[in-house]
This record gives sequence, structure tokens and C-alpha cells, in this order.
Amino acid sequence: MKLLSTLLIFTISLTLTAQKKKKKDSEKSETKWEVANPGKDFNYKTHSFTTDEGTWMNLDVSPDGQTIVFDMVGDIYTLPITGGTAKAIRTGIPFEIQPRFSPDGTKISFTSDAGGGDNIWMMNVDGSDAKQVTKEDFRLLNNAVWSADGNYLIARKHFTSGRSLGAGEMWQYHKTGGSGIQLTKRKNDQQDVNEPFVSSDGKYLYYSEDVYPGGYFQYNKDPNSQIYVIKRYEFETGETETITGGPGGAARPTVSPDGKKLAFVKRVRTKSVLFIHNLETGEEFPIYDNLNKDQQEAWAIFGVYPNFNWMPNNNEIIFWSGGKINKIDVNSLEVTNIPFTANVKIDLAETVHFDNRIETEKFTPKMIRHTVTSPDGKHIVFSALGHLYKKELPNGKPQRLTNSTNFEFEPTFSPNGTEIIYVTWNDVDKGAIYKISVNGGNPVKLTSNKGIYRMPSFSSNGTQIIFKKESGNTDQGFTYTKKEGIYIMNANGGNETFVTDKGDYPMFSADGKRIFLQTGGTYFGSIEKKLISVNLNGNEEKTHITSKYANRLVPSPDNKWVAFTNLHKLYVAPLLLNGQTIDLDDKTKALPVSQLAKDAGINIHWSANSKNVMWTLGDEYFSNELKNRFTFLPGSPDELPEVTLTGTKINLEAPVDIPNGRIAFTNARIITMEGDKVIENGTILINGNKIEAVGAADKVSIPSGTKIYAAEGKTIMPGMVDAHAHVGAFRYGLPTQQKWSFMANLAFGVTTAHDPSANTETVFTLSELQKSGQLVGPRLYSTGFILYGGDGDFKAVINNLEDARSSIRRTKAFGAKSVKSYNQPRRDQRQQVLQAAREMGINVVPEGGSTFYHNITQVIDGHTGIEHNIPIAPIYKDIREVWSRSNTGYTPTLIVNYGGMNGEIYFYERDNVWENEKLLNFTPRGVIDSRSRHRIKVPQEEYQNGHILVSETVKDLSEAGVKVNMGAHGQLQGLGAHWETWMINQGGLSNLETLKAATINSAEYIGAGEDIGSLKVGKLADLIVMDKNPLEDIENTLSINMVMVNGRLYDTETMNEIGNNPKERLPFFWELDGYNQAFPWHQETQGFMDGGCTCH
Repeated sequence: MKLLSTLLIFTISLTLTAQKKKKKDSEKSETKWEVANPGKDFNYKTHSFTTDEGTWMNLDVSPDGQTIVFDMVGDIYTLPITGGTAKAIRTGIPFEIQPRFSPDGTKISFTSDAGGGDNIWMMNVDGSDAKQVTKEDFRLLNNAVWSADGNYLIARKHFTSGRSLGAGEMWQYHKTGGSGIQLTKRKNDQQDVNEPFVSSDGKYLYYSEDVYPGGYFQYNKDPNSQIYVIKRYEFETGETETITGGPGGAARPTVSPDGKKLAFVKRVRTKSVLFIHNLETGEEFPIYDNLNKDQQEAWAIFGVYPNFNWMPNNNEIIFWSGGKINKIDVNSLEVTNIPFTANVKIDLAETVHFDNRIETEKFTPKMIRHTVTSPDGKHIVFSALGHLYKKELPNGKPQRLTNSTNFEFEPTFSPNGTEIIYVTWNDVDKGAIYKISVNGGNPVKLTSNKGIYRMPSFSSNGTQIIFKKESGNTDQGFTYTKKEGIYIMNANGGNETFVTDKGDYPMFSADGKRIFLQTGGTYFGSIEKKLISVNLNGNEEKTHITSKYANRLVPSPDNKWVAFTNLHKLYVAPLLLNGQTIDLDDKTKALPVSQLAKDAGINIHWSANSKNVMWTLGDEYFSNELKNRFTFLPGSPDELPEVTLTGTKINLEAPVDIPNGRIAFTNARIITMEGDKVIENGTILINGNKIEAVGAADKVSIPSGTKIYAAEGKTIMPGMVDAHAHVGAFRYGLPTQQKWSFMANLAFGVTTAHDPSANTETVFTLSELQKSGQLVGPRLYSTGFILYGGDGDFKAVINNLEDARSSIRRTKAFGAKSVKSYNQPRRDQRQQVLQAAREMGINVVPEGGSTFYHNITQVIDGHTGIEHNIPIAPIYKDIREVWSRSNTGYTPTLIVNYGGMNGEIYFYERDNVWENEKLLNFTPRGVIDSRSRHRIKVPQEEYQNGHILVSETVKDLSEAGVKVNMGAHGQLQGLGAHWETWMINQGGLSNLETLKAATINSAEYIGAGEDIGSLKVGKLADLIVMDKNPLEDIENTLSINMVMVNGRLYDTETMNEIGNNPKERLPFFWELDGYNQAFPWHQETQGFMDGGCTCH
């Protein structure tokens, strides 16, 4: 028997290997992606211009001191040391930077993404015979310098981690290539090592290192203390020592040819200063205090400051500052400009941008949750729009299972198929478990105590129910959440017994003697998930499966199989219960693994006989027979068919919430956002959810029966559109009937939010609840899960165009109109996302994570916009020309300003935020107090050198034609949108242009400009009514007293609905009697990231 089992496993392994080999051969046949030629759909057009200035230019000086080589917007030029017209030696679509002459002056090394991602290349000094030296596809390289003998290149190798951009190490490569040799080891995954420089005698490698306290990357670092230091590695011994640092830090080490002097960059208050350190005496002194602002506070993976170098005479340094190339004599401190003119030709792709009309009458819910199939396979039950629906398979029309006003989730059939148990949620009455006949009728409450109940499941004989009680959270509150964990009760209720405080998704084993649990969360959880089991007392724990990057591990009812997701994709494998822990993923060789879903699958469950696996994706239901996914089961095919691509449509339709009646606001100032049109004494008429008339008061007729609001002295403008709003949609769980973050946003006039990073299932549940009128708040757009290039159980692995298509299909299926390409490290990956998005009509809103060069390639390649500010300020003509000729938008999120103090700190310091009564009405006090009462205090010049400096660049780009959008990042729901608007204004934009950024620009950016963003007949009725005029003082935006979204009107002090359909809102959890003060008042909140996401 043992021999037979061995032979069977060996045969299975061979079969699986053959199947996988066939697949790999197919994948290899896909055309290799070329960054320089990504396809005709990019439609690159050449833009030519001449400039005598450039932004963030790296440069080097030839060994003979006669030639300068520099980069500008991704091209490389040479220039005589005396100046003149620069000669382009490397141009084209690849982005190429950081040129360095070899010691003999015959070669130039540089960083290029031509091979897909950033690697080190070399070429002749005239640009000919370019060759790729390093060939990394994930641990990418930049900032190369030559060894003294010219045989090696030393570069910074990048190590991406779970926290966005990661850290670096120094690696040495032979000029002919190879895998390289590690010189330094990163101390953690978040603090950088960078900016290598080799001494002319070949003895030492100098580099900079982030040594800021804490051991991880932090925002709002203090540049007046020590962030970076300069270290020296001795090649002979391998020993390292710190050369300089201290207050203001030290970065970009550059050693004179004679090895006696070290030039470097230090921050002195708000100035970035060029210093000299005497390597013989230790003397240290400044020589130039007008450098552009360095990047010590940012993720500076390409360096804190652009490369510069000494002249061969050891007395002069050539460096970039103020957009120019300069020469300084280190003795006399005389500074001379080296003039240059560059004739630039940049290829710019057509920008990806699609408009998406808002549904105005009915819509198709795509966020189908918690689907289960009846034991006889004839119908399914699922949760959508907060309630349970039943659908006869395959073509039945979904029908509500109950008439309850409670939210209903997580149904489960009894083993005989006659009953369904499920959990409910009510903001006032809390949660419970109910049972109902499969044919409907009156639900029976099974639990007697309030709580947050989750994941109920029957025992195989139907006599017991196992479930989870959850701990509290800042949506549902913290009352009635004592003793979280797994419980068992009788099938008719009663006799609750605590089992264990560990795990999720409890289910009884086939024999009823044990309980299976998944540990590690679902998304935004542990990288490794485990399938464990315990006995009915919660003891004798066994670990059956560990699975890196899993999201769900679902045993079959007979416990012989397990369906699982790995980075969203769905697989099935045998469940081997042999006393050993099995490491399982899509690449496991020890057991046969078969893919079920090409893109993704949720709501994974099994047929009662364990022969079928079912799941959903968006509004489609799928079922696969197990025998058709392997070749060794009875009835299996000889060759596996393609995975199932189409399923059964759920076909649920729902009406869009539309109020009845007309409302008119008369004699108001109306800022239409239609061009510069402002109606000083106007009337706007709303019919249902649309604008019926808007114009001069004496020109608009008001029908009888209209609810009229006299608005003399008030100002009306469109509702604010927050283009980068994290609304609190990371938590995977049950939504509330009233969400305080939604209410806070609406109370402060945000009528539309675009959330570019969220839990897909959560955020589209909220969006559809709002659309159907069951949740009061802003219209909600989202990318769902970001296409994350770092590490995490939600990341998107994109190595070819089909990977990109798959990643987009799985979010589009749930209703996404955009995707967020977040720190995908290679440019070919980012281009592949763009191509897939072009094919599928999806906008791409990327984040470069404070990496200027990535941001600019995103503009060049035609991304819809740039999320978060570029960390470089100011910018010069080269960047203005490139960005203004694209149609790429800009959402700078100054509130979390990269490369300086977060803008929100300015307002926490200036204002007593904890006294804002409106904010307190709609936000838990602990959130506000922990963020606002103990404040950072810095000189005003720090803000001027921080978010205001960046805002001035925003103005420059806006005046050049770039559309700027308001995005408040979810830092403080509602109020943050006003802060962001005011900060955009601080850079010098006019009040009207600033208000456009907060309304029509953002609406057009997210593809909704045809329906919202301005006050125009036929558009949807989203508007705010203010007591004061923001055209006179931009901070008058805060004087909102009424807000209307989709025609429904609310009093912003109470968020009670007024107008034609008055209705009082429900209390929030902290307003209920007996509220449990177990709320963690001590916690320090850092905006939306509290949900467990490490991304922005």
C-alpha cells in the first residue's frame, strides 16, 4: 500500500509537471516587452523644445576636465566645460540618468530602464555601443560609480519590502556583467544606503546611510537632527566607519581626486548647503548655501541630491543648482555659471483617460458577497446591498429573502438544505445570528446577547453551529465585544461555549470532532496564512497547511481537498492530513495543484458532496467539477481544459436612490465652475436629483410646489470632489448602516470621493450602499486593491501583459473605473498596466512613492495622473514643457507632503482642531484628540520650505496647463479636504482656480466630469451652500451650512436630511447610552493607514 501511494504521488507529480511545462512554454512564447517600443496604442508624439535650464540634473566631469556629461528628463548630454550647446548622446523613450565617466575617460556608465527596469549600462563617450551590464528584474540598481581601475561598477541595489519603497545595499559588478558581489548589508528593509563614490586610489567606497532613530522609514523627520551620515568602506579589510554626519545630516559624498577633501550636502535649517570635509584634519566648513532643497526627508532611492564632481585640479567642483550648471572654487568660493542650451526631443504617449457616466436610474450591483450554494445545487443565497438574496440557478431573478431593515450577511445552508443561518448588523441593536427557512418567512433569532457575530457554520449533522465573535472597531464601536473568539452553540440557539480566541472562518471537521480555522487574516494580514485545527475544547492544535500569500484556505466538506487563493488567484489541491505541516501555494510540487480561476475568485465554497468548487467574481457565479481540474480522478480528461472564463450572471438590478420634488435656492452667489462664470444674484432649481435651471434670479421660473430656500448673501458652488480620499475602507468585515467617515465628509461638503487604495470587497460594498440610498455619504469611486509592487498578501505580480490584464479584470469586475499602479518597480510593468488599461477602458492613477524619476516616466508614458506630490521643488522649463504637453493630471496631496513636513501639521499647529464642533459631531473624539492636542511646533519657514514650496510648484504646473486636483488622503475626514484646498491656494493659485481643483478638475480627472463638478442644467445635483464667499477668502469654504448630494439636502451641523424628505440621522456608536469607554483613547492615529495597510 505504501508503495502504491508513492507511485501514485510520483505519477501525479509527473502529470502536473507536464501540465505546468506546457503552460510555461506558452508563456515564453509571448512577445518580449520593449520599453522603447511598447506598442502603437501608446501613440508617442515627439515634443521639441529648447531650454537653458533643467530639473534635478545629475552630472559628471571627464578625467581630463574638458567635458561635462549630464542628464535631463531621461536623456543624456555632453557639454564642453566652458558651456555652449549640449550634444544629446542618448535619447528616446527609455529613461536614462546618472552618467559617470570611467577613470580613463573612454566610457560612461548610466542608469537605464531600457531593459525593463533600472539597471546599470555602459557606453562609449559618444553614446555608441551601449551595453547592459546588470540584469536585475526585481532588485533594481542605480547610482553606479566606477572602481579606480575601471574594471568594476559599484551601484546601489534596491530591496523592496512590505513598506512601499524599501532600502538599498552596495553591490559590485564586473563591467562585463554577472550576478554581482554584495559589499554592504541593509540593517532593515526601510532605511536606505545610497550614493556610492570610490576614491581615486581605489582604497575606499564612500556612501550615505539613513540612520534616523526608530529603524524604519518615517514621515516628518527632523532635518535639523541627523538623518543621513556618510560612511566609508575599506576594500582591503571590509571594515566600515562613519566619516561625518551630525545635525543636518550628510549625503552625496564626493571625494577630490587627491583623496584629501570630501564634498557633501548638509541641511542647515532650511538651506541645503555644500560642505567640505578635510579627510586629513577633520575640518568641516560650508562653501555654498544656495543648493536646491535636498531629499533627506523623502524616500530618496536615487539619491538625496543629484551627482556632482570635482575638477581634476582638486580646487573646483561642478554641480547643479537653481536649474543651472555651476562651478565653484573651493578656496575663493567664487561661483561661475556654465551656460548651456539643450535642444530637447521628448516622446510623449497619449494619456490614458476615460469618462464614466454615473448611473442615474438603475444599476447592476457587482459586489456580490458571501455566496453559498444549496446542498441540492439548485439555488444560491448571497448578500448584496446589505441584504440576503436568493437566486434559482441558472436563470432565476434574485429575490430578497427577508423584509428586515437589518443588514444581513454570511448565510450558510443547513446540511439538509431547508434552513439558512446568517448574521445581522444594526447600528443601535448591534449584531445577532438568525435562522430562516430557505423559502423565507419570519427569521428566528438564535443569539441572546448583542455582539459582532461572524462566519456561522453548521456541523455536518446539523445539530450545532460554530461562529466567531469579533472585537470592536472604530466603525461598529467597542460595546458588547468582550471575549472575542470562536464559539459553539446548539442549532436552535443556546448553550454557547467558548472554544478558542484564535482564527477565522471556523468549520467543523467531517467527523465533527475537530474545528478547522484559518489564521493570519484575509487581506492586509500576515504574509503567511495557516490552516489549523483544534478539538472541540480549543486544545490539541495542529497546523495542517502554511501558505505564503494565501488569502483563503477552504477545506472541502469531506476534508480531502482544499481550495485556496494565492495573490487573488484561485487553486485547488488535495488536503493531506498526515500529521505533518504542508507548505502549499501555486508552485507546490509535493501535491498536485490546479488553477480554477484565471483572474480571481471570492466567496469560495464547496458542494455538499465535495465534488464541485464554487466562487464568484463580480456579478458572476462559477462552478467547477473537481474531476475536470485534474487528470487522475475517475472521469477526468486526458488533458486539462482551459480555466473557466465565463460564469452565470447574478442579474441583480437595483434602483438608484432619487429624491422626489423640487428645491430652489434663490438670490445666491453661484460659482458655477463652468469656465469663470459666477452669477452674483442667481437661482438654482433642482428637480429630483438633477439641476433643472440655473441662472440670474430674474431669469429662472420656479414651479409651484417647489421647496424654496432664500439664499441672499450666501454662496453656492458644486460639491467638493476629493480625488485621493481614503474613506476608511480597509477593514474586512461588516459595514455599518451609518458610517461616520462618510458623514464627516458630506458634512464638510465632499460629495464625491475617489479612494485609490482600499479593500475591494469593502469599498465597493460601501459604494453600492450609497448609490442605493442605504448609506448616507459621498458618491464613492475606488481602485479597490492597489496593484502593489512591494510585498504583501494583496500585491500584484506583473511580469507580462497578460498579468496586467488579469490584475485589471479582477478589480473592474467589482466596479472599478480606475486602478492604482503603486510602486511597480520596473517601467515595463508600469507600461503593461497602461496597455491593459487602454484595452479595458480603465484610468490609471499611479504613485511613484516620492521618486521623482518614476513620476516623470509616468507622465511620459501617459498615466491618467500622478498621485502625491513630486518631491522636487522647484521645477524648471524641462519639466513644465513635458508635463504641460501631456494630459496627465496632478493630485499633490500636500496634506501628506513628500520631502518635508506634512501639510496637515501646519493646521494642527495653527488651529485648535479639537474644538471644531462640526468635526466632533461626526468623528470619534479619540481620533481627533490623539492627533491634535499634543502638537508639533516648527518655525514657519519650515512650512515655507515644505508644503508651500511644493504648492508653488503646483501653481507653476497649473499655469503651464496641468490640471491640478484636490486630494486629502483621508488624513482627517471632511476637514482635510478644506486644508488641502487651502494649501493648494498657498502656492499662489487664484481662489477660483483653487476651487476648480476641488470641484470640476477632480470630477473630470476621475472620469465623472460629464455629470458632476459644475453647476449646469442636466448635471446631477451635488452642491454646497456657504454663509461666506470663498472667492474673497479661500478659508470661507468652511462656512458650509447645507450640502446636497444627488438631490438630497442635509443640514451640515446635524446631518439630518431636510428639503422635501426630512429625516433624522441615527446616533453613532459613541452617542449611544452606555457606550463602552474601552475605546483606545491612547492610540495615535496616522490617518487611513490604521486599517492595516502599509500603502498610500
